[in-house]
Amino acid sequence: MSTYSRLIRFIPKSSAHPGPLIGEPADPEIDVGIASYESKAIEVNVYSGRSVLNPGEKTGQIEIVDKLLSPLGQNEVGTIRCIGLNYVNHAKEVNLPIPETPTLFMKPSSALADPYPSPTIIPKSFVSDNAADFESEVALIIGKEAKNVSEDNALDYLLGITAANDISSREAQFAQSQWCYSKSFDGACPIGPAIVHKSQLARLEEIRISGILNGTTVQDSKLDDLIFSIPKIISFLSQGTTLQPGTIIITGTPAGVGWSANPRITLKDGDEFRVFVSHGVGTLINKIVEEK
Repeated sequence: MSTYSRLIRFIPKSSAHPGPLIGEPADPEIDVGIASYESKAIEVNVYSGRSVLNPGEKTGQIEIVDKLLSPLGQNEVGTIRCIGLNYVNHAKEVNLPIPETPTLFMKPSSALADPYPSPTIIPKSFVSDNAADFESEVALIIGKEAKNVSEDNALDYLLGITAANDISSREAQFAQSQWCYSKSFDGACPIGPAIVHKSQLARLEEIRISGILNGTTVQDSKLDDLIFSIPKIISFLSQGTTLQPGTIIITGTPAGVGWSANPRITLKDGDEFRVFVSHGVGTLINKIVEEK
């Protein structure tokens, strides 16, 4: 049984411990993403480890967050696995048939990014396309080496969940048959703010995810709309392939993406996009900046 419910990775205000540090928010109810955005004090019970993959034990030390970081660093995640077209209502909105096999694409570790206050960059080479889009996603984090696992045993390899935003450049995406290029730019996969341990997730289908653009909710769903369940995804991706601890799997986006809206919605400089995931994950906030 885990000794924690959720963890964050952060830079502390204390100069005595420059970080990054790992710890559990002292207030079990606080949404650390919103608290950080509003510059509210976030007290954290610090753990002895330096990674959510091996957090160690509570030290008894309390620190205040100066800057939230992604729960895992780029050096910990390897290649990010991504499942496309995995919500029933999203498939309907884009007029595509329900897939019979999960669709996999990948992002490099360099796409991993921190929550606010780190900016989410639209690369200058693609600003003129006016085609940047959001995708609210639940991200899985693998906790131990997994290969050829069954659906029945798949959750044994899950460490926990967090929120992700699969930033996409649609013109580049639909100019090719493969999606990796259009979704792999530096910073195109911000995750956070907290990782919630699987012990807190009694019924995965009850997890709720929402996407909020400039204060308006544009995506809202429970995981009961998934085409391929979390155990199915983990099992599928592990067949013949070793999923290392720290592997991130983003599980698809619900209906409501901007490119399919009427009128069409694209991300622009100064926009704010939030991904809320229930059960203690909290709100991943991204401020959009067009690279000059």
